[in-house]
Amino acid sequence: MKVDVLLGLQWGDEGKGKITDVLTPEYDIIARFQGGPNAGHTLEFNGMKHVLHTIPSGIFHPDKINVIGNGVIIDPRILAREIASLRERGAAPEKNLFISKRAHLILPTHRLIDNVFEASKGKAKIGSTLKGIGPAYTDKVARHGLRIGDISLKDFKERYDLLKSEHFRIINSYNPPEELLKVEGLAFEAYEKLWFEGLEYISDIRLIDSEIFINKSIQEGKRILAEGAQGTMLDIDFGTYPFVTSSSTISAGVCSGLGISPNNVGKVFGVFKAYCTRVGSGPFPTELLNETGDKLRENGKEFGSTTGRPRRCGWIDLPALHYAVMLNGVTDLVMMKADVMDDFENIGVCTKYRVGDVVYDFPGYETLNQDIEPIIKDIPGWKSPLNDYTVWDRLPEKFRHYVRFIEKSLNLPISVISVGPRRDQTIVRLV
Repeated sequence: MKVDVLLGLQWGDEGKGKITDVLTPEYDIIARFQGGPNAGHTLEFNGMKHVLHTIPSGIFHPDKINVIGNGVIIDPRILAREIASLRERGAAPEKNLFISKRAHLILPTHRLIDNVFEASKGKAKIGSTLKGIGPAYTDKVARHGLRIGDISLKDFKERYDLLKSEHFRIINSYNPPEELLKVEGLAFEAYEKLWFEGLEYISDIRLIDSEIFINKSIQEGKRILAEGAQGTMLDIDFGTYPFVTSSSTISAGVCSGLGISPNNVGKVFGVFKAYCTRVGSGPFPTELLNETGDKLRENGKEFGSTTGRPRRCGWIDLPALHYAVMLNGVTDLVMMKADVMDDFENIGVCTKYRVGDVVYDFPGYETLNQDIEPIIKDIPGWKSPLNDYTVWDRLPEKFRHYVRFIEKSLNLPISVISVGPRRDQTIVRLV
């Protein structure tokens, strides 16, 4: 049995959480393989809305195992709040949530470093979520980070204090104002106390050697879905660097983030919105800085589920999607939030880029560092609500034309179409 992968093809916020939740009944294990609490995966069912940051999106299915893999980084305070919220809503994560012992910890000082570094950049800010993601991954690569498996060591507190003192040497070298030495509005000491309380609160969650568990499960024929965070265009190597995240968001990251070999990767579900959004700074060729962009934001409720920041909005970008499909080896496309454009007279589609006199089919290195003119093709809108449709053949013909245009451009089927935020507002065509 292979490990199927579900990941984002744009700049994150594509709707991966909902689709993971929808597909979970087909799997035995759902495993996150990278990222941290900068993720915000939103699920809606039974009249309730749930936002997950670190925990895999299959957690509300009590008969499914959910694994936080070694490639994920964990803030115990945030994870504890997430688990508490799950318990309030009837879930029992102590029964079906496992955490890799090799997953690295985000220390309170990582968040301070993130604040200080981002503030020091001035107008060159990258748009960090200020959750300590980059500094935590930096310590991991520099080989002096702390892992969640270390909390059982007798000298854990000594290791923590040593790393904390090193961090404060870095922080103090910037002479930061007092306001930057707070986390979530709290003085450092107050947040640090909550951080250790978080560690205690999550102590009943089972820690495992996840790479052994996952590979043994593969041998036993278990069906596994690997859930990614952020999106392909935020990948540390292949995204719009330096305006990217600090981990590998593409399908190759599954191997290092869960400890599986490449020949154990099966289907790759690539999730994308029927338009584009981005949070923070960085290139965005199809961004609409006008009433149309405002309408996309309003209709789509495009505000970050983690940060609350308004998202930048624009037309769908086929060159970037084609690039993401190539990098990930996508086998099945998943289209989200087409219903946001139900009342649009015409819908723009970026088919190529122009830089000066040169036309590009892909977002290559040069296009990310120059002014890009998107070449836009207008497609008639369907001018009809999609929310209540459950069958492909009954969808408006103009909408099906839009879907076919994208399928032909990317030479891949769109296997799943979401027509609303709820579980039941999903049309599965070919999976």
